[in-house]
Amino acid sequence: MLSLNLEGKVVIVTGASGALGVAVTKAFLEAGARVVGVDRLPRSKSPDHPGLTHVAVALEDFAAVDQLVKDVMLTRGRIDAVVHLVGGFAGGLRLEDTGDDVWDKMFAVNLRPAIHLARAVIPVMRTAKRGAFLAIGSPAALDPTPNVGAYAAAKAGLISLVKTIAVENRDRQIRANIIAPGTLDSHANRTADPEHDFTRWVQLPNLASLLVWLVSDAGSEVTGAVLPLPGRE
Repeated sequence: MLSLNLEGKVVIVTGASGALGVAVTKAFLEAGARVVGVDRLPRSKSPDHPGLTHVAVALEDFAAVDQLVKDVMLTRGRIDAVVHLVGGFAGGLRLEDTGDDVWDKMFAVNLRPAIHLARAVIPVMRTAKRGAFLAIGSPAALDPTPNVGAYAAAKAGLISLVKTIAVENRDRQIRANIIAPGTLDSHANRTADPEHDFTRWVQLPNLASLLVWLVSDAGSEVTGAVLPLPGRE
């Protein structure tokens, strides 16, 4: 049986202080990984843990992301996985009514940080001949609904990016996958929709466990996949 033990592995988690980020960080630490949690602001909502380091990085700045990768290599000596959780949503307008500001924001938040991470970390992984690149997508990228055109297009671009990473790096045992979850059971979503049956939403520990599995030896044969996680809706 292939192991889910990540002892000794180094994992970069972006958006580490968000609701999903805290759950994902916890899951990777429990699996034995050393986690570098990345957020825009220098704070962490995760409990103190000897395996956790928290850093503030502006992911829209390639030079800052490149320096992050160099710093992790200097202090940890390896990078086994990037788990990219950062994203943002805007909607409510038809395509023809959506201005350039919204399009620019959706691509800046949902696609450009992932491009910067890939450009910085893939050369390191190719040298090591191992690695995993994971991202969080959206069902809207696969089956768009009205009035979310910019968001859906940015997430579709993220899917294409992840698949490109997978196909370009099979020769170096680098895997890349993207999960497209439904509504997450988070405090923010509960506040926005307090009458909903929260048990039908995607549970954060379950999504976190799937990400751990994809990084582990047990998930070593999965690459280039878009994995839907709809919850029980």
